[in-house]
Amino acid sequence: MSDGEKRLDTVRLQEMVQGFWRSGALMAAVELGLFTVVSKGAGTFSEVATALDITETNAERLMTACVTLKLLELGDDGRVINAPDVERFLVEGSPRYAGPWMLFTKPSWNDWGILSEKLKSKSVDRLGKYGEFTVERAREYHKATYSIGMGAGRRFARHVDLSNRKRMMDLGGGSGAYSIVATETYNGLRAVVLDLPSVAVVAREVIAENGASDRVTAEACDFTADPFPTDCDVAVMASNLPIYSRDIVGQVVQKTFDALLPGGEMHLIGETLDDDRQGPVGPSLWGLSEAIGGTTGLAHTNADCIGYFENAGFVDVSVNEFVPGTLARITGIKPG
Repeated sequence: MSDGEKRLDTVRLQEMVQGFWRSGALMAAVELGLFTVVSKGAGTFSEVATALDITETNAERLMTACVTLKLLELGDDGRVINAPDVERFLVEGSPRYAGPWMLFTKPSWNDWGILSEKLKSKSVDRLGKYGEFTVERAREYHKATYSIGMGAGRRFARHVDLSNRKRMMDLGGGSGAYSIVATETYNGLRAVVLDLPSVAVVAREVIAENGASDRVTAEACDFTADPFPTDCDVAVMASNLPIYSRDIVGQVVQKTFDALLPGGEMHLIGETLDDDRQGPVGPSLWGLSEAIGGTTGLAHTNADCIGYFENAGFVDVSVNEFVPGTLARITGIKPG
């Protein structure tokens, strides 16, 4: 072996196959409320054990793992504090608490263990598991998306100037977070959330809880099949891109173009791959997860999305970084 050659080993592969251990540690910490009690001052094994009503041994096990995962920071005095991002997003009672989103994928935990069997299945459906949502399941699902969606909605409202827009359609808008924030930010803007019947029920609840019922409505609509309102001058489709096939996304973009008022704009915010399809890893795994969801979905590239927009007739199409390494925002204008 030459000096320049690296001896191969299995460390990288072992870390990858044990990745679910890391997920399990974080999910357990969120479920138990570890980061909340640490924020309130519990900083030792015994203090955390008492606060969480677990044994001191189990407190030591979990806290040690969280320190090595850099979720907790260990001070010179032997006490722990939360890492900055943990303190910001994983302390219950905080307005930016994202605990439900950290647990969002847990219902599919066991299915990932039989992914090879899922991949052998040749049965797919346009909506997959999403078409079977009861109101209760939709409420649970969108409680998680709301916890992260309000932050994304605030980011959208900062990135996009909607001061001259009148009505927005929010395609597959879920909890309505984007619409709630956008209409709060831009005086005079109104919005309609278009989602499946059970989800629309939940959206109306969330909209009312946020005092936004006078400016945001929610209508039952399978946006892959049902008609769109024709009085909107802006459309948003956020964080549901990998659920659908290329054909379906192309059709939805075309329907949006046809329904928008002249001069209107569309924003597709999604987990997109780089055009060389070598990253980021997140979008690829969201696409892979649709084998579990039973849909026709997959990972789309930025170039794919530009094609959907241009084929529909949009002009000034652009790809904009939304959340680095995670989400892109593809934008187009309908000619006036």
